[in-house]
Amino acid sequence: MELSERQRRIMNFIREFTQKKHYPPTIREIGRATGISSTSVVNYNLNILEEKGLIARDRTVSRGIKLLEWPTELAEQVISIPLLGRIAAGSPLPVPESSSDFGIFGDETIELTRGIIKDTDNIYALQVKGNSMIDALIHDGDIVVMKHQQHAENGDLVAVWLREEKETTLKRFYLEENGQVRLQPANPTMAPMYFPASDVEIQGKVVCVIRQLN
Repeated sequence: MELSERQRRIMNFIREFTQKKHYPPTIREIGRATGISSTSVVNYNLNILEEKGLIARDRTVSRGIKLLEWPTELAEQVISIPLLGRIAAGSPLPVPESSSDFGIFGDETIELTRGIIKDTDNIYALQVKGNSMIDALIHDGDIVVMKHQQHAENGDLVAVWLREEKETTLKRFYLEENGQVRLQPANPTMAPMYFPASDVEIQGKVVCVIRQLN
């Protein structure tokens, strides 16, 4: 089934939004998410999707869109990423005594298209707790998609495990000339943290941020 790139984006957004919110998006929400400023253009593409039998529409209500079919060609482009828990973007989070306290979300996953995440090896997601990275456009409740790796370049946004403190945190990484590691928040009200390099274990690098809109 031939769909334009714009129609693919619309279908992906409707599916992801509906799975998360348990109700369909409005035309304006679709436009904002897919970069279409004109509601008439969104409506035009929705009409095409309806003609192709992929959605049904009730034009008497603002959220009157229902997915009828998910084409195989689109499904193959969607990947599921495990949502493993929470990470602090603020004061480091102590490691709790039981896994149930760590915020492991069971079998929960998030779904993204391969256009967003092309390299899917060693990818996982974490929910952010705290606001120390707000100037990096990462807010409390956002989801960060991580690539598991144990090395980082200066300026990389990483998840780190602090061995002595037995705590985890999300910060920008800098290796100083004196051998210390500076973990830099992106919030002007918060000071950087310094640790011996031997105390810092890199657990992954941020590759994507998913904003949680209230």
